[in-house]
Amino acid sequence: MHTKLNTVFWAASMPQPKVLLPLYGGKVAAGFPSPADDHLEKTLDLNELLVQKPAATFFVRAQGNSMLGAGIHPNDILVVDRSIDPVPGKIVICALNGELTVKRLQRNKGQWQLQSENPEYADIVIHDDLELVVWGVVTTVIHPV
Repeated sequence: MHTKLNTVFWAASMPQPKVLLPLYGGKVAAGFPSPADDHLEKTLDLNELLVQKPAATFFVRAQGNSMLGAGIHPNDILVVDRSIDPVPGKIVICALNGELTVKRLQRNKGQWQLQSENPEYADIVIHDDLELVVWGVVTTVIHPV
């Protein structure tokens, strides 16, 4: 018997005013410095860049080290889209027995699994005794430096 994956939906948060920030036409060298471009290419709205479907999108802060291999560190902000199907290979936010977690969703030999991206953490095999509700798929990781 296979555990059914459910997706939770809730009302979108209050709309926020747009904030347009400058986007410069030149690129920043990550090696040796190059002369800076002095012209502005356009403005950039971070909501427009990071949020494809506002009514289906929410943000959540990551905690713990189980997803370091996927580039998710403690205190990173995860952009999560509830409208994307939680298919194998996607990183998902889910409630597992009422506790929120972020893991990579996989299916191995017909069995659903939540995989960690850190060898210090065990993968979680989903079975009928566990309550799993997928809240959405992670689309972007905002990593402060």
